[in-house]
Amino acid sequence: MKYLIVLNKDEDSVSFVNLETHQTVKKIKTDYNPHEVVISPDRSKTFVTCSLGNSLYVISNDTFEVIDIIKHEGFDFPHGLAISEELNELYLASTMSSKFYVIDIDSHEIKKVMDTYQDKSHMVTMSTDGKHAYIPNIGSRNVSIYSTEKQEIINHFPVGRGPEGLAVYKNGDIYSANQDDNMVCVFDPITLKEKFKLKVGILPIRAMFTPDYKYLFVPNRESHDVSVIDPEYSFCGKIRPYEIKRIPLGRWSGGVTFSPDSKLAYVANNKTNNISVILLETLEVIYKIKVGIHPDGIAYLEKKSD
Repeated sequence: MKYLIVLNKDEDSVSFVNLETHQTVKKIKTDYNPHEVVISPDRSKTFVTCSLGNSLYVISNDTFEVIDIIKHEGFDFPHGLAISEELNELYLASTMSSKFYVIDIDSHEIKKVMDTYQDKSHMVTMSTDGKHAYIPNIGSRNVSIYSTEKQEIINHFPVGRGPEGLAVYKNGDIYSANQDDNMVCVFDPITLKEKFKLKVGILPIRAMFTPDYKYLFVPNRESHDVSVIDPEYSFCGKIRPYEIKRIPLGRWSGGVTFSPDSKLAYVANNKTNNISVILLETLEVIYKIKVGIHPDGIAYLEKKSD
C-alpha cells in the first residue's frame, strides 16, 4: 500500500492518507505544531518534529501508533530532519537554540549535541555521498557543514538572505532557496563558491529534487506556486540550471515529496488544507487531496503489505 504522511500543523496531528482512495486511514494526535517528517531507511518508523511542543515523535509504520517521544533540554523549536543510511543516524536542527543533534535510529538515543553558533539553524540536508550534512542558518545567511566522519561541524559558508530550503544535486552541487531575496543560489561543494543564481517566486521555503534528479521543486509560500527548475537546461549553448515552469497551487505552498518512480509530485498547501498532486510528465496539477488544518511536512510511504 502507498500512503502520504501529512503533518497538520494547526490541529497538532499526523495523517496517513491512502493514495489509492485519497482517504485518511489514520490520524494521530501529536504535540504542538508538527513541522518536518522523515522515514527510517527500513521504512518501519516515521520521525516527526513538533516544533512548538519541543519534542520528536516516533511513529510505527506497521501499527500507525506513537512508539516514543524524544525530548531534550536543548530542544527549542526542533525542526529540520535528515537521515544517514550508512551510519543509521538521524540528524535534527533546533531552530531557536541553534543546536544540532545526532540520534540513533534504532535506540532513539541522542548520541551527540553540538552548537552551530549561528542564528536560526533550521533544516538539514545530506550530501549525495553521505559524508556531510548541510544546515541552513536563516538569520546568519549561511550554511553549516557537519562532517559525518569527524562528527563535528567543520565549516560555514555564505549563501544569501534567509536560506531555508536546501537540496543537493547528483553532482554534489548545493542549491539554497533564500526566502528573503526570492532566489535559488547554486554552490560548488568543493570550493563553496556560487556558480549560478535564479530568481523564483515569493518566499521560497523548500527545495527538493525528484528521485531521478530531472527537476528541482521549490515551493514559494507567498506567491502560492512552485518553481520547477531543470538543473541541466541548455541555454545559449551552455548547460545551467533554469526555471522552466512555475505551477500555480493552493495558498501557502510548503512541504514537497515525490513518488519513488518520479511520476508524481505532492505539494502541501498550508492555507487551503490540501495537497496538490502534479503529474511530472506534463507538470500539471491533476487533482488535490483534502487533508487536515495547515498541512506542511509530508512524506511518501510505501508498505509491502498491510
